[in-house]
Amino acid sequence: MARELSAYHRQIAAGNRAAIIAAATALFLEHGYDRTSLTRVAEGAGVSKATLFKQFPTKAELFEAMVLAAGDAPAGEVVDPPIGDFSGGLTALGNAYVELLNRPRMEQLLRILIGESQRFPELRERTFDFGTLPVFAALGRYLRAEAAAGTAHMDDPDAVAAQFLGMIATVVFWPRLIHGGWSLSEDETRNVVDEAVRTIVARFGAGRIRPAATPRSSREG
Repeated sequence: MARELSAYHRQIAAGNRAAIIAAATALFLEHGYDRTSLTRVAEGAGVSKATLFKQFPTKAELFEAMVLAAGDAPAGEVVDPPIGDFSGGLTALGNAYVELLNRPRMEQLLRILIGESQRFPELRERTFDFGTLPVFAALGRYLRAEAAAGTAHMDDPDAVAAQFLGMIATVVFWPRLIHGGWSLSEDETRNVVDEAVRTIVARFGAGRIRPAATPRSSREG
């Protein structure tokens, strides 16, 4: 029967694990998967190879742990906006999403994940949301609450949430994966969120303008 580790030794193990993942993150992002060795990770973390192998027996396990840790990194608490101001609530959640997309190294992490997706197909599925789930979940709750209050009308809040976030990510984030110099000013980013908000409010807000009925031709009976 294995002896349970003391609180002190658990703390040491947790510290070693954090140091290993931090070193692995820097090396994987700079050099890629194939050119990163476990020896260099151990050196960067300041631990022995034996300590590293005890935590991560293979490079594949270390890579998976690095990606999952990055995806789970806290991006700040997502606060549920008050109900009744549909435009204001969407703006607050849209800005929270932008903050998440602008986290340091987010595009580097997604680039390496996409590049290694064939080698790690299960990891690709597990990280599909890659940290966006808290915002998506908060947005879904908010849309349902607005619909229940009668300030919005929609059949599928999750689909609307995906549409809203997609409009923002398409301009704010995804071009950075293709164009290395792509960047937006604060005003430009604010305009992206505002346009997405206006689109959703116009389509699903309780006060949206309904299309006028097509007038009948005078020749029709």
